Amino acid sequence: MRDLVRKANTKRAVEVGTSTGYSGIWIALGLKETGGRLVTLEIDKGRHDVAVANFKAVGVDGLIDARLGDALAEIPKVAGPLDFAFIDAAKDQYLKYYELILPKMRKGGAIVAHNVKSHPEPMRDFLTRIRTDPKVRTEIVTPGQQGFSVSWVK
Repeated sequence: MRDLVRKANTKRAVEVGTSTGYSGIWIALGLKETGGRLVTLEIDKGRHDVAVANFKAVGVDGLIDARLGDALAEIPKVAGPLDFAFIDAAKDQYLKYYELILPKMRKGGAIVAHNVKSHPEPMRDFLTRIRTDPKVRTEIVTPGQQGFSVSWVK
């Protein structure tokens, strides 16, 4: 994650699905090198609170705007252009997240989605779209069993 953030020269990033902050920390460590900031969105208050504490404990809280709320309502409020997006939330909503994020992305930016190998069924519409969308070039990478899609915006 950190390497992708650096490769995309990320200044503005969004994460859909903060959970306890693990991915957000890696994104923020990359942003520390690029001078960027992360907006991360989590619907569950318990997870949000744990993530905020974890961001502070690691010392990256100053780089992160951690928002509590439904990503479908919050993504439209995130200012673009974005350089990097990470999707790891409700699998059956991936296509909706993608459609809200894509217009905010700059050319050369990356949209990364988690669990594309381990949970393909609920995101079949999303997987079809990223493989056929002429606005992106997508590759599937498997550094672990879950798999990631990386869609580079053309």
